Amino acid sequence: MKIVLQRVKEAAVDVDGRTVSRIGRGVCLLVGVEKGDGEQDAERLARKIVELRIFPDAEGKMNLALAQAGGEALAVSQFTLAASLRKGRRPSFDGAEEPGRAAGLFDHFVGALQALGVTVETGVFQAAMEVRIANDGPVTFILESRAGEGAVGGG
Repeated sequence: MKIVLQRVKEAAVDVDGRTVSRIGRGVCLLVGVEKGDGEQDAERLARKIVELRIFPDAEGKMNLALAQAGGEALAVSQFTLAASLRKGRRPSFDGAEEPGRAAGLFDHFVGALQALGVTVETGVFQAAMEVRIANDGPVTFILESRAGEGAVGGG
């Protein structure tokens, strides 16, 4: 899984000109499910997101986790995060999980966040969405369940 996490003042998703979800202060999570991802990946990333100390304390230092800051989460499925841009000029989506399995893992990820006490809103899976994000900071992180710079390890 690949997740682009943005700390936000507010975020919302519109589908067909209608707002389907909205949050205030918290995180917007753009979530890409890749072939080979599993429930443990979703749970590990959910835990990491909940525990990240990325919100400012009274002195302005990034020292508070999502719950401590009273934050919510907006999770939006985004298969394009699984794209490969290595060859040519057209993205390859061969690494993206098939839609049925991806939807199940995305839902599992959302459930894992909720089980950890986070209020979660979502976009609409496979819909053309307009995601409105008021990035706070800006503060943006990339988390990956596989080996790499931003990878989330066990534990």
